[in-house]
Amino acid sequence: MLGHPVRIRVLELLQDGPLTVRDLLDEIGVEPSNLSQQLAVLRRSGIVVSSRQGSGVCYALAGADVKDLLRAARQILTVMLAERGEVLEQLRQAQREDPHPVG
Repeated sequence: MLGHPVRIRVLELLQDGPLTVRDLLDEIGVEPSNLSQQLAVLRRSGIVVSSRQGSGVCYALAGADVKDLLRAARQILTVMLAERGEVLEQLRQAQREDPHPVG
């Protein structure tokens, strides 16, 4: 469910409250068909709910626990990226120390 950047962005935006499809399109800047596909995945998973609002559709997080899930996922990803950054820096340092590796 969190495996696509558009879905993650939608969930981040919906943390501040319900948004219409038009609002989501304006914020995310993807093709309507792409957004529609990603919203369908989120709806089927029970993470978001939709309702009619005039001639459009409005989306909201299904519950407060979704915010907790996003907070936990953000924390995990932050740690993972920091660790990868440290490994990358170690590799760069090794490259600087030995610019002509055996090979």
